This record gives sequence, C-alpha cells and structure tokens, in this order.
Amino acid sequence: MKISINPQRSEWKALIQRPVFDASHLEKKVDKILKVIQQKGDRAIRKYTKEFDGVTVRKTLVSSKELKNAERSVSDELKQAIQRAKANIEVFHKAQIATPEIIETMPGVRCWRKSVAIDKVGLYIPGGSAPLFSTLLMLGIPAKLAGCKEIVLCSPPDKEGNLHPAILYTASLIGISNIYKIGGVQAIAAMAFGTETVPQVYKIFGPGNQYVTCAKQLVQKAGTAIDMPAGPSEVCVLADETADPEFIASDLLSQAEHGPDSQVFLVSTSEKLIQEVLQATQAQLEKLPRKELAEKSLQNSQAVFIQNMSEAVELVNEYASEHLIICCKDAGKWADQITNAGSVFIGSYSPESAGDYASGTNHTLPTNGYARAYSGVSIDSFVKKITYQHLTQEGLHAIAQTVVTMAETEGLQAHAEAIRVRLKNKV
Repeated sequence: MKISINPQRSEWKALIQRPVFDASHLEKKVDKILKVIQQKGDRAIRKYTKEFDGVTVRKTLVSSKELKNAERSVSDELKQAIQRAKANIEVFHKAQIATPEIIETMPGVRCWRKSVAIDKVGLYIPGGSAPLFSTLLMLGIPAKLAGCKEIVLCSPPDKEGNLHPAILYTASLIGISNIYKIGGVQAIAAMAFGTETVPQVYKIFGPGNQYVTCAKQLVQKAGTAIDMPAGPSEVCVLADETADPEFIASDLLSQAEHGPDSQVFLVSTSEKLIQEVLQATQAQLEKLPRKELAEKSLQNSQAVFIQNMSEAVELVNEYASEHLIICCKDAGKWADQITNAGSVFIGSYSPESAGDYASGTNHTLPTNGYARAYSGVSIDSFVKKITYQHLTQEGLHAIAQTVVTMAETEGLQAHAEAIRVRLKNKV
C-alpha cells in the first residue's frame, strides 16, 4: 500500500483516484458481441459460451432435476447459513415496502404515489473464481418482495456445463426457477434483447467484471435499465489510535481478495496505527488462498495519515466509498457526519463481511465514487413510483385559475383550454 502523510487538500483528488484503464477497445469488442447476439440469439450464445467459458452448453435453461441434485449436494451447515441470511435480509427489506399515503393538497384535490413492481427483471450472478450466491440473496429477495412478475437469473457455467450448487439451492429457496447457464457479456445481451429461450427483461441487476460492466452500460444506452454504474469493489476504513490493527488488516484483506482491480483505502489519525495495520496485513496475507489477487489489489491501495478526525471525515466523504468502516472513539458520532458512502459499518465489531452476507442490509452498492449520488439496491430498485391525482368538480374549480394563468404565461393555450372546457360543461 502507498502511504501519504498529511497530504495537502490540493493532493486529495489524486489520492482518491480509482485505478483506470482505456475502455475504448473494450467497448468495441463488447458492442460487437452484443450486436451478434441480438441478431442470432441462442446460436450466438452457445458460440460465445464455448469461446469464453470453454464449454458447450446445449440447453441453457436449468432443469428441475438439476435443482434437486443441487439441493442434495449442499451441506446442511451451508443451508442453515443461507436460510439465516435470507431471514435477516427479508426482515430488513420488508420494512422498506411503502404504503401509499393520500395527500389532499387543497380541498377536492387528492394526490398520492404508489410503488408498482417492474414486471420483468434480470439478475446476473458471477460464478467464476467466487460463485456469489450471497448476491443472489441480495437481489432475488427484494425482487420477490417487490412483486416482480418475472425474474430471470443468469450465471456462467463451469467447465462441466453446470452452475454452482449453492447458487441453484439459493435460487430455489427464494423461489426463482427461470435460471440460465449463461455468463459474461452474452448473459447481459440475452436478458436485454431476449432470445428464443431467454425472456427479455426491463431492468438488469448484478455485479461482474469489466466486460459485464461495459455490457450493462451499453445496453442501458439501447433502452434497458440497469441497477447502477458499478465497478470494482472497494472499502474505506476510518480509524484512530483506539482501533485494533488486526481487525483493520482483516477488513482490508477481505476486500482486496475480491480481485486485482479492487481497492482499499485507509484513513487514520494515527501514524503508529497505520504502520501496525500494514504489518498485520502482511502477516495475514501470507495465510490467504487468494494471496496473489489480494497482493495486486493492495498495490493500487492507499493508507493516509490525517492529523485530526474532522478533516479525516472530509477526506472520507470525498472518496465516497462503496463500504465505509468506522473504527474509532465515538464512532457513532462520526458516522452521523458521513454524507457519501454506499454502506457504513460502525464500530470495531461491525466488519464489512457481516453486511456482505447476513446482517440484513444489501451488499449491492455504488462504487467508483458513485456513492456521491447513487444508493445501494433496495426494494425501491425493483419498483417504479407512479403518481396519481383525483380532482373533484369543486377541486378543479378551486385550482382552475392558477393553472390557466400559468399555462397562458407559458404560451400553452391548449393546456388552459383543457381547464376551461371542463368549467363550461360542468363535469
């Protein structure tokens, strides 16, 4: 990790810069694949699956037999863990379901807003080096609670043409049966445009590598909504001299092991703590099976010493991290001053791992600084907010002159006449 000591504010922009790469070549390649799949459908899906995943899959739709076999192969311990996580996630997300409230803005004029589920949604679940069945919980549960009529799930097959049993078990537990063995760009294309076997959806959710992210951004331009513009995962830790360096090192590594393009960012008011964290990180790194991936991630990461906590909080807000862990005295007080973060973990016993899996909050969060303007996935992500209004004859009379005056001032005479004709006819 790179270390910065008391950087000037003029240096902050460079400090918080995420790793960047030239996407122009990537966009051309991804766009070509999208267009071929849009034209040739399932035939192109099979071609690219063989090319990119190294396996021939003749039937992409997962069968009921495969689902039953998957359930038998998942251990009871893992089933119990998934069920516990599912229960917590459901409790947290059920509380987000809004009941319409009718507001009478003036006598005879009633307005309200109603949440209506998106009819068709697509979920992309990575299945390469880490089959993210936890992400399926985070996306599938709110989709079901919101009332989406059709949920399509795509995940890349392994070298034998199968999906990870934990992904299939989790899908069955949630109640998703429309599952396809399709990964990468081809999965995003299949859900965005539809094929002979894969239904077209209206909105696509889920993380992925740079190819998947690029594909999502391109299909959004073509008219399919996406959850958010997400990039590589990241964590920021805000710590003072009271923090435990072993805890912080484990938090940094739990993020770094995602992959070489992930980033960790440590901001501390203690130089001594930074050195202790770096030592603990190196010691813990040696024991990790994904050591090489984590090492590459740490090369793109920063540890920053800031003299006082108020300024440290300002830097953290500038960084706008996907995950923010606050390990310091009066952590709750400083958490109240956070304005830019995807999800905040308060205190030494609130590791990011808890939110990633089972505390109940959603782990699908904005990255790459988008937390300045975007929220993480929630029930709201799977619904549209439709507004309604109902005016009585008296209500229209009461508001009529206001509307006529404003419409005529804007030069929109037909708008004004839509009011006048009703007044004349005494509806």
